[in-house]
Amino acid sequence: MHPLSGKVVLVTGAAKKIGKVLAQACARAGADVAITYRESDKAAQQTLLDLGEFGRRSLALLCDVRDPASVRTAVAGVVEEFGRLDVLINNAGMFATAPLESIPIEEWDAMFETNTRGAFLMAQAAHPHLKAVRGRIINIGSLGGSHPWATHAHYCTSKAALHMLTQTMSKAFAPEISVNCVAPGMIVNGEVQQSGYEHFAERTPMRRNGRPEEVADAVLFFATGPHFITGQILGVDGGLGL
Repeated sequence: MHPLSGKVVLVTGAAKKIGKVLAQACARAGADVAITYRESDKAAQQTLLDLGEFGRRSLALLCDVRDPASVRTAVAGVVEEFGRLDVLINNAGMFATAPLESIPIEEWDAMFETNTRGAFLMAQAAHPHLKAVRGRIINIGSLGGSHPWATHAHYCTSKAALHMLTQTMSKAFAPEISVNCVAPGMIVNGEVQQSGYEHFAERTPMRRNGRPEEVADAVLFFATGPHFITGQILGVDGGLGL
């Protein structure tokens, strides 16, 4: 009933949207949960209240995953508060749409700083703590990391890099730490209306768009399943990528 009982989970970028659902799923599974946020202070405080309903300890930390010092401070804060770190979920991400020929270099760099470099910095800072407990890292990738979207070149490329980082990290951090990636397709969360996304559902073999809870189920599989599973990229896309 509580497969993460006694564990501590850190979810980056979890003040709202899918990150919040991931944090709630981990708390429901019995974990003490820390979340990071960058600008959404009010939402983060509400998420803490919501996590408290599961009877687990929770913590919200201001953190810019692009900044090495901020990352180190956040990870240290988790360990200071809870005494350990068992699972790191690299969820913090950036998304933008722009024609490839007109992407500003600043936006290109920001995409990689958040989606790829941020996960690298978090994993690097968490490594000694995860190694000590044979922990796990779960990166949140994207269908866009394996399928080129013409108007999302910087996003797709950054997520493709994150997929490769998952695989290289899984070899570098073995055998103590398992590292996997969940790659969602079109996920419609409760804060976004279904209207405007019907064409994705029509192209999806399962004939609908995904839900954040389904991404959370995949994350929980990697968080609680066999430690022997590592280096995998699990699509949660209803077959849209086929």
